Amino acid sequence: MNMELSTRLFHGDCRIELKKIPDRSVDLIFTSPPYADSRKKTYGGIHPNKYVEWFLPISKELFRVLKPTGTFVLNIKEKVQDGERHTYVLELILEMRKQGWLWTEEFIWHKKNCYPGKWPNRFRDAWERLLQFNKSKKFHMYQEEVMVPMGEWARSRLKTLSETDKKRDDSKVGSGFGKNISNWLERTKAYPTNVLHLATECGNRNHSAVFPESLPEWFIKLFTKERDVVLDPFMGSGTTVKVAHKMGRNSIGIDIMPDYYYLVKSELEKTNLVLLEQAGVYAVKSK
Repeated sequence: MNMELSTRLFHGDCRIELKKIPDRSVDLIFTSPPYADSRKKTYGGIHPNKYVEWFLPISKELFRVLKPTGTFVLNIKEKVQDGERHTYVLELILEMRKQGWLWTEEFIWHKKNCYPGKWPNRFRDAWERLLQFNKSKKFHMYQEEVMVPMGEWARSRLKTLSETDKKRDDSKVGSGFGKNISNWLERTKAYPTNVLHLATECGNRNHSAVFPESLPEWFIKLFTKERDVVLDPFMGSGTTVKVAHKMGRNSIGIDIMPDYYYLVKSELEKTNLVLLEQAGVYAVKSK
């Protein structure tokens, strides 16, 4: 791996630490901030009614550091309060659009092994949002990197094509979209949907909300190339920065909790990486 590939770790409040990152220098921001009223013992918890006000200064800094061709993926979830879903996520989307963000897409993470439970007026959550924001309509996206096998179902489905399926079928609803299904007859891979079916981590690695490595990995493949810069302003146990480094990307991690910060620092020191301290910022470079 190239000596110039690096991971930078910042310990502190991301609203302050982000100011140390140059304008338009990040290719992908992938993060999962504390949800409303969650992780009170670690991050203090933010009341749903105050969440938008708390997050907007952060998203403003993220807008500044992101390249015009970059992408911001926000893993977030609504909170049930007084028997109904709070609207803070929807309110945040609307306010971020006023900041200049484009709400380009929404992905769903289906948790295949979510914990069982029972509530009087709802069922257990088995999914989380991953909101995609961009600064412009033209951004880097490498769709071929996340293509999936067509599967055996495709062969049986494509064997029974109708005459309509073998030519361009103009939209019946006036959308202008048409398709020729027979074009996929000889293909072995297809583009995925915006629903990701991934199991949660079995061990929490000393953190209360760890997502699986396969989650940031999928988005790093989709939105970056080798040597691009990946940022996680709520680093936690460091899943995003460690996966990014393994994939040949430069990465930046920020966390306000000293325990998590030093946990990631210690884990990186145990790998084949050289850790360099510069004015309170640790820069990790490949040997």
